[in-house]
Amino acid sequence: MGHFTWPIFPQYLQNHPIQAILVSMTDQDQIQYDANAHQLRCQGEWDLAHLPHLQQILGSLSWPTQGELVTDGSGIKKMDSAGAWILTQWRDKLKQQGINVDFQHFAKEQQNLISLIQHQLETEGTLPKVTPLPWLGKIGKVTIDYLAQFQKYLAFVGQLSLEALRLVGHPSHWRFPALATVVYRNGYQALPIIALLSLMIGVVMTYQMGLQLRNYGANIYIVDLLGLSILREFGPLLTAIMVAGRTGSAFTAQLGIMKINQEIDALDTMGVTSAELLLLPRILGLFIALPLLTVWSDVFGVIGGMMMSNNMLGITWYDFLHRFPQVIPLKTFLLGLGKAPVFALIIASVGCFQGIQVKQNADSVGQNTTKSVVLAIFFIIVADAFFSVLFSKLKL
Repeated sequence: MGHFTWPIFPQYLQNHPIQAILVSMTDQDQIQYDANAHQLRCQGEWDLAHLPHLQQILGSLSWPTQGELVTDGSGIKKMDSAGAWILTQWRDKLKQQGINVDFQHFAKEQQNLISLIQHQLETEGTLPKVTPLPWLGKIGKVTIDYLAQFQKYLAFVGQLSLEALRLVGHPSHWRFPALATVVYRNGYQALPIIALLSLMIGVVMTYQMGLQLRNYGANIYIVDLLGLSILREFGPLLTAIMVAGRTGSAFTAQLGIMKINQEIDALDTMGVTSAELLLLPRILGLFIALPLLTVWSDVFGVIGGMMMSNNMLGITWYDFLHRFPQVIPLKTFLLGLGKAPVFALIIASVGCFQGIQVKQNADSVGQNTTKSVVLAIFFIIVADAFFSVLFSKLKL
């Protein structure tokens, strides 16, 4: 039988009873014990195949109640981790009974194996004392972890920026088919869901605001409120959130599976950088698609508002469309649309970063996909708050 190394052997013993191991007996006993001289002589093969026989002999002998017991290993022809393990366990057991066991004349390799087993037994037998952190320490630890992740994210963005600058001077390296695929999958195929949700948002907002306006006889001002809220805030923001859940998670899952399958490593081996083939087309494709989706969302949000205004407030479609360009300047639409490219960069970069950070297991794909969506939505809201403050300071 082959040699077993620690820590495989203890796991083997737990899963396989000693009685189930085939025993190969030798003609000569492997243990000779002189009770008068307090000396134990080991000989023959001390390995996994003879383990039951060795345990039976060591368990049947009568050991002294105190003093020192010399163990001579000069006669051992073969020893693996099983033999070293049983000797170490036997010595520790006698030590607890007050008997000091002295190993003598063991080969250097056998001494090293026994020392290794002894070290592993001491390490596994002693659990480190863990002192729980106070609540302030936990907050500090989590903060440091997030700052470290954010530093990695900034380094990732910097590498992508350098790669993009390199590709500017090499148009032949641009991946137009991959770019078109990203725009199609994450732009064109997202049109139905964006239209439906935006229509519902327009209906809900008109209903909630219309209830208050109707109490004061100011039904016509629903056009002002709806136009400003949809074009400037809710259209870009809700579209970005929906795309973060739909597209950002897809980017992370796709890249994570590719990393687990070592496809990214294969690209690096072939001299094709992952940024050139996988990352930049996704980022640029979403950079193109999200502003178009925002315009699409604005249109259906306003349509939903018109439908609800006509049914609830008695404002005809003609009156709504006639007043809309008079009270809603083009600047409102452009300010809302200007946020979309920034949101696109956030969603795509976070999704790609989390995909690259996936470890070599399936659980990591799910965890990083969740992180991707949560972080993208968080940064989108932070960016939207920043734009609101900036536009307010600039009086826009």
